[in-house]
Amino acid sequence: MSEIVEVNTKRLATTAVFTTIAVILSPLFFPVGPTKCYPAQHLVNAITGVLLGPMWALIQALATSVIRNALGLGTVFAFPGSIFGALFVGFFYWLTGKRYLEAALMEVVGTGIVGALVSWAVFTPIFFPENVAVLTATFFITAFSVSSIAGTIIGYIILHVFKRVGVTHRTFMMKRV
Repeated sequence: MSEIVEVNTKRLATTAVFTTIAVILSPLFFPVGPTKCYPAQHLVNAITGVLLGPMWALIQALATSVIRNALGLGTVFAFPGSIFGALFVGFFYWLTGKRYLEAALMEVVGTGIVGALVSWAVFTPIFFPENVAVLTATFFITAFSVSSIAGTIIGYIILHVFKRVGVTHRTFMMKRV
């Protein structure tokens, strides 16, 4: 029982550290229409999804989005723009294991396609009241994909550096006695 608490404490602390890193790097963004694209969020999603798993990646993405919005650094697009990518990376790595590149690329699928389409469905009536549905869908997919591709590449490189120094998803797993 104490091992479970130890592992969850380690994962919680690591999630807090990565959330902090994502928030600290929040001033590094580029505006695209009503969105702010944060490549650092996607690099953190790629790392937490692989190292900590889907639940902890989701917690990190949600916490980062809430904090950024509370501080006035983010927009409502932070939620669908980060949560789906983090979940996709975590679930893909959990299902396949040992495939950093493919798992990291799931950040682009989760954010660039799913997150973008959720944003499009929810926010088009608010930000684009004219009937320009196809144009806005293309806009969201392009903006979210550009941001997530940049962050994913950096996240993938960092994951390999971690692997070389011995930090892998096993670092955060329960130890069997």
